Amino acid sequence: MDAEQKTWETENLPKPLGVWVKRLDKLRSPDVLAPLAVGLLVLLIWDLGVRISGIPPYLLPGPILVLQTLVRDWGTLFPALLITLQITLTAFIAAAVSGLLIAILFTQSKWIERSFFPYAVILQTTPIVAIAPLIIIWLKNNTFAALVVCAWIVALFPIISNTTLGLNSIDHNLSNLFQLYRASRWQTLLYLRLPAAMPYFLGGLRISGGLALIGAVVAEFVAGTGGARSGLAYQILMASYNLQIPRMFAALLMTTGLGVAIFALLTALSDFLLKNWHESAVKREN
Repeated sequence: MDAEQKTWETENLPKPLGVWVKRLDKLRSPDVLAPLAVGLLVLLIWDLGVRISGIPPYLLPGPILVLQTLVRDWGTLFPALLITLQITLTAFIAAAVSGLLIAILFTQSKWIERSFFPYAVILQTTPIVAIAPLIIIWLKNNTFAALVVCAWIVALFPIISNTTLGLNSIDHNLSNLFQLYRASRWQTLLYLRLPAAMPYFLGGLRISGGLALIGAVVAEFVAGTGGARSGLAYQILMASYNLQIPRMFAALLMTTGLGVAIFALLTALSDFLLKNWHESAVKREN
């Protein structure tokens, strides 16, 4: 069955059934099957390597043991995942809003950008591990806020950098046209600069989402907070101290899964917002 006939049959199906057929086609696409095959191959090699070499579980547990531990300790690990997710989302939203506003401020004047952009670079290149203890000390009465600030610092720069680049990458012919029609600065920003910067901003969001999670985990490591408000990093620390390596791998698996889910959601958001007009997301027949 060629692609044209398959498309015609899909479009002539009842709407609910057609939607499900399209979703199944997406699941069978190389974009899904290729990474899935690689992942299964890695798990198989990992499991066979552990079994053949006889490595004890306290050094390297097999994938089946990790999954069993994940199911067994789900009642403890899942609340920790929610805490880490809460810190990550709060920091990410704060970074997205503040990064966009700072980028808009930078594009209002070259002098503002030249004066303050180097400090954004300094903030990015300063190791969060070095300044996290200070932030936690300064906000000792609110550990959650301290963790959010640490994650916000890590996630901020990609949004500032990408959005500033996008706001400055407008078509000069369109800019001259706006000037010719005496458009105000805010009209130029709303109808020219922000639409042009949208792909750059969304690209920065995809980078920032993962960095916010990294910043949250690193901040939790430094803070070492326990109790009911402890996140996945604390569970990893406690598991490593007690040589509960399968549990540590289970917590790492949840952290990795959370990072992949954040990236996938932001990628889907980017494709949804750009699919009808931007070259990076417009689908073509060929």
